[in-house]
Order: sequence, then structure tokens, then C-alpha cells
Amino acid sequence: MLFRGWGKSVDGPWPDLATVVDHVGVPHLVVTRHALVRRVLADPVTFRPDNALDAVTPIPVTALRVLAGHRFRLPPTLANNGGASHPEIRGVVADALHPHRVAAQRPWLTGLVRDRVARLTDALDAGRAVDLHADLAADLPLLVLARLVELPDAPVGAVKDFARAALELFWAPLDSSRQLALAAEVGRFHTVLREFAATGGGLAARLRAAGHSPDVVVGALFFLLVAGQETTSQFLTLLLHRLAGEPVVRAGLRTGEVGVDDVVEEGLRLEPPIVTWRRVAAVDTTLGGASVTAGTSVVAWLARAGRDPAVVDAP
Repeated sequence: MLFRGWGKSVDGPWPDLATVVDHVGVPHLVVTRHALVRRVLADPVTFRPDNALDAVTPIPVTALRVLAGHRFRLPPTLANNGGASHPEIRGVVADALHPHRVAAQRPWLTGLVRDRVARLTDALDAGRAVDLHADLAADLPLLVLARLVELPDAPVGAVKDFARAALELFWAPLDSSRQLALAAEVGRFHTVLREFAATGGGLAARLRAAGHSPDVVVGALFFLLVAGQETTSQFLTLLLHRLAGEPVVRAGLRTGEVGVDDVVEEGLRLEPPIVTWRRVAAVDTTLGGASVTAGTSVVAWLARAGRDPAVVDAP
């Protein structure tokens, strides 16, 4: 099945696999079935994560020079690391994000959210419009992450601008002038990260103590500050938007008949902030009865897998 471009609906029987051609003419094998997506993501030996951070739109030489001027590098660390160093790096990061450390933030975070909700409620009662993204959800994940990995106080707006610029530079269809502007913004913040990686405490210090190079420390911090908080704030906003149109669910939350955990799980299924993820076939293999040659770019369509009628009664 051949599609041109992204976002086209699939008619007829639910496909296991579909070959698509993206906007720069690169072929991908798109995996849509829930079971096959799980297989791809759970087998990093056959389907390696080496291409996870490759730019969707190839970065031109002019923008690469800007990045190089800031000594920008993204060595294999977390999402793009299928090598032997991954378990140790992941272990250090997982310790920083340990459930006990997360739970310790609950009283502070609960108080912060209640204060914000009270202000929003007062505004609504006064007949004013409110922005649930800007005034409630946008910076919460970053504030929590900064405490967990012990980042120094930094302007929240600057970090958010960097994270959005990085997401756009690596995952959006862009023209060269926009890429050049984004490269300058990402490069400047990368320089700040490099300084913190060399002298900072918390997670940076623990990674250094484990013998990891400054490039690895920067790479881990780079990924956490983008994927570790921006996607979470996007999900919170998507979930709030969805709930705005679900009065029955809201009523159930108020009475306790609907659990918060269930709403979060269902929200992630219906409104995932990460719609697709990439892998590359390391060897010749088969998937869903189709032959897959080594080097094939595999796109796991997470959003569609969450609506697979084989695993969800009412997708």
C-alpha cells in the first residue's frame, strides 16, 4: 500500500504495514498494528534506535556550520543509543527520576497546581477567559524535571523556547532560512548546556562521576530538556482540551466514579503527544509477513496503534 505524504487516512481493512514516501522522498516502512509496533520497540537488536534523532528535513550546510560553531554534537546517549553504553547511561538517568524522588515532589507540586487552579477558577467566575496551556500546564513538567535533575535556576521561557526550537529543527518540514534561524537558537542554548555539563551538580555530576564524556552529559541533558518535558506539557494540554469536550468524564472525575489514572491512560491512547517514532532495521528480517531489508527506516505509528481494533473494543 503506497501513500504520498503524511496524515492520509487509511480506508478499508486495517493494514499491518504500509510503505510511504515523505516530503523529501525517503521511503519508510510504517507499522500500524499494535502488536507489530510493540515488537519493533521491544527489539532494539533487530530494530535499532540509531535514526531516532535524525533530522526529518536534512539540515543544509549553512545551518550545520552554525551548529558546528557552537560545538553542537548529539552522540548516542538515550533515545538514539543502541550501543553498549545505553544501559549505564539510562541507569544513571533512571536513578535521578526514581519514583521515590518523584513522589517527594508531590506536596510541592500539589500546592503549586492548587494555587493555579484557584486563580483560574476566580477568573472564570468573573467571566474572564482562561488559557489552560499558558496558565496551568505549559511549564509544570519543566519545573518538576529541573528539581529532579538539579538544574540551576534558569528562565523557564528560555528553556521552553529552546525545546520548541529543537523539536522544530529535527522533526518538522522546514525551509532553509527557518533551519538557519533555529540552528542559531539551538546552538546558543547548547553552549549553555555544555558549560553546565562541565561544572554542574545533580545529574550532570553523576554522569561525569560514571566516566562519561562532556558530549554524553550534554546529549543526555539535551534529550531530557526536550523529550523529558515538552512532550509532557503538550500531552497535558491535549488532555485538558479533550476533557473540555467530555462532560460525562468530567462529572465522573468530580464524583470519583472515574479514576484519574484511567483518564491519563486513555488520554495517552487517544491523544499521544508523540505520534510516531523511528527505528532502522539492523539486519534482514520479516515483519507482519513482509520482508524487511537491513537499513530500512521503520516508522512506528504510535497514534494509530493505540486505535487498533485488535486490542481496543471501541478504538
